[in-house]
Amino acid sequence: MVAAVPVDEPVSLRDRVYVDLGKKLMVGEIDDRTRLVESQLCEELNVSRTPLREALVRLHADGMLERRSDGYYPVALDIAGVRDLYELRITIELRGITRILETDELRYDKARLAALQSVWKDLEASPPPPEADMVLLDESFHIELCASSGNMAMVATLDNLNRRIRLIRMYDFVTSERVAATIGEHLEIVGLLLDDQLDAGRKALHEHVGASFEVVERRAIRALSARSMGHSVTSFETLWK
Repeated sequence: MVAAVPVDEPVSLRDRVYVDLGKKLMVGEIDDRTRLVESQLCEELNVSRTPLREALVRLHADGMLERRSDGYYPVALDIAGVRDLYELRITIELRGITRILETDELRYDKARLAALQSVWKDLEASPPPPEADMVLLDESFHIELCASSGNMAMVATLDNLNRRIRLIRMYDFVTSERVAATIGEHLEIVGLLLDDQLDAGRKALHEHVGASFEVVERRAIRALSARSMGHSVTSFETLWK
């Protein structure tokens, strides 16, 4: 199981290669009929074969690549399948709050929530750029939020889901406006939970994840349309302006 990168640690070379190659797949630089050539990718990404091969293994485990007899090939995006996974993601994340609402003995780990709030206040003061690795920061928020509710089995399931939708979720963070909106929504959610406004926090979380999928779906469809006409999206921001 691939864990998200902690928000207080820099992105490692392994993660950088993983994200950069994932971005190439996402924007259509490599279509699903093209075999990935290690030597060519090493040159393009300016890395050695070891981190590249680790990235290929991770992307294969995440369902972003398929392994054939002659090597790795990209997997075509399945928006309908991602919609189903998003629905499951919403169910799990909301359950983290609902279980505390329904059981008097359960409480959020307020110290953990406060630490999470502090991290994202720092990000609000100095927002990260609208790049693909923002999805790893976002995953870390949702994993930690779920963990603060105390059910580690749900955390493990959410982490698995994150891996399966990570590639397409990169479409959510292609503009500075979306990064800023995400940070603001995260702070709103964790602030409500710290204030014991669980119903309001649950509603805010539901709206947040639902809005994320609407953005992802719209942009993914637009990118797929561009690919069908033989174009690739050469930068994150270009297609959405």
